[in-house]
Amino acid sequence: MVTFTSFPNPKDSFSYAPPKFSTEDKNDMDIDVYEDDDDGEDFDSGTKLTCPGEPITSSHAYMRGHGTFIDQETVISSVAGTIERVNKLVSVRAIRTRYNAEVGDLIVGRITEVQPRRWKVDANSRQDAVLMLSSINLPGGVQRRKLESDELQIRQFFEEGDLLVAEVQSFFADGTMSLHTRSLTYGKLRNGQLVCVPPILIRRLKSHFVSLPCNVDLILGLNGYIWVSKHINQNRRPGEEGLDAESVYSNQNEAIDAPTRMAISRVTNLIKVLASHFVPLSDVILLEAYEWAIENDVEVKDLTQTDVCEALILTVGTKG
Repeated sequence: MVTFTSFPNPKDSFSYAPPKFSTEDKNDMDIDVYEDDDDGEDFDSGTKLTCPGEPITSSHAYMRGHGTFIDQETVISSVAGTIERVNKLVSVRAIRTRYNAEVGDLIVGRITEVQPRRWKVDANSRQDAVLMLSSINLPGGVQRRKLESDELQIRQFFEEGDLLVAEVQSFFADGTMSLHTRSLTYGKLRNGQLVCVPPILIRRLKSHFVSLPCNVDLILGLNGYIWVSKHINQNRRPGEEGLDAESVYSNQNEAIDAPTRMAISRVTNLIKVLASHFVPLSDVILLEAYEWAIENDVEVKDLTQTDVCEALILTVGTKG
């Protein structure tokens, strides 16, 4: 059984089409449902960028989602972003937005404040995350309860300005993220540099730890922070890949030779070029971009030139 509900036209310049709701749909959704009079028009989803005020579709077969509004039966984008379509639901995901965390996400953050038995971490979110003293690994991977002596030496683990990779463990009542580094995979970051990109460009991968054949390691944080560093020969435990337990909290960078520094700079510039053209970043895309730069013998400084950027995007960006 289908029921119709009519809404009066507003007094302003906008006019809304009368929506149709099914009695079987008991969920409260903040969307408008249109009559399915036709098969609708086809448009690209996930790759096309829209601007505020740009029409998306005028078909009654689609439902209006977040980031859109209606003007004379036409769905129009209200933000700059990418079109996302799930079945008949059309929405626009904003490009410039804060990171919305989920439990299990891998992030790269920076310590902003040391508090009693905890640290505050800048995670590129709406509010700083929290890393509890009880949620870290002790030097050497020792598993025991944290003592008062550990609290007195809290700055020997992390201090203001330190970068770290961690996992989202849970959320507090106010929505603050709770992080943990209870694995040798996580810990303090060294021997590299940080690159910041919009979080929307980081794809969810099976593993966000990427090793390139140029002696460079990448950590693709889902919060938009990417760590580019020298590859380290790790002492792995059986069945576990991670950082060396003895160097988890070391502040000393290792010696990095000139070719490795050049490779780190090349990868960093490639990430910036791809991000400036809103190309989704993944291990495959970054590897293809690096191989393209090597095959065409592109110098690090030349990656910022307009013609080189356009050639890279034409070759790699279309595969994103």
